[in-house]
Amino acid sequence: MAIILKTPRPPELPEVARTLGAWQLDWLPVQLHPGDLGWAWQIGARNLAARLRVWARDGKMLAVGFQDGASLLRVAIDPEASLDAELAARIAADAADPKRGVLPAGEASVEARVGEALRQSIKEAGWTPGELWTPLVRELGQPVEDPGLRLEVVGPNLAQTRVEVQNASFGTSRFTLDRWHTMAAGPLYAQARRLLAYDAAGRAVATATVWSSGPGSPGLIEPMGVHRAHRGHGHGRAITLAAALCLQQLGSSTAVVCAESANKGATATYTAAGFKPFPVVADFHRGL
Repeated sequence: MAIILKTPRPPELPEVARTLGAWQLDWLPVQLHPGDLGWAWQIGARNLAARLRVWARDGKMLAVGFQDGASLLRVAIDPEASLDAELAARIAADAADPKRGVLPAGEASVEARVGEALRQSIKEAGWTPGELWTPLVRELGQPVEDPGLRLEVVGPNLAQTRVEVQNASFGTSRFTLDRWHTMAAGPLYAQARRLLAYDAAGRAVATATVWSSGPGSPGLIEPMGVHRAHRGHGHGRAITLAAALCLQQLGSSTAVVCAESANKGATATYTAAGFKPFPVVADFHRGL
């Protein structure tokens, strides 16, 4: 059967997320996770669906691409299709041709961490190494240390505080209360927990959201941030420990995250919280 490329409809998003969840395996590199879609739900189901591309054969999803911004395609692939040469060639061809609606013309990047055949096809198409990322993983089979800060699970009453800490943690954040409510109303939010950490003076100093992909599967931390006015006090390690503990309570086998390799502070924070860094992996890049 021929491979079909399509854009899912909004009602199909939960099925896409469930499929992504089934593709999360502890022994694989960190790839696009259902939590990434859960976090992106803040733009609304219709806009999110418009940014997704699904490759399928005979009705079975084999790969999912998420247009994360104007020129980045993040690809997840069914581990059982990692050696599928036909699928790999089709994804690489679709990414290379702007007429197919996967990526625009000009400078672009592809995140493809799983799929030996896919990575080889992208290389052969002339893409070169781009931005470097460090996957980090913490196994959750053993007890997680006490974070040492007061923690609150965010609901509507703490949503505004959550938004304020998020925006004070990331200089480019566009998070708003409306976006929080849109995300929280989405079906994927049922698998999430939203955390706020408070210091001894009662100030909200850090935040994290965790996303389960089901019991016995890797859970994602996305995002994690420390208020810029309260850095340098170990709050990043504390909120990361809290996130790992929360995922453990949700039944996740591991807690995973992927940090920009250039962000030494982030990788140091995760390492201090017991995360093991794995080999650095590069996105694929195409110049102008």
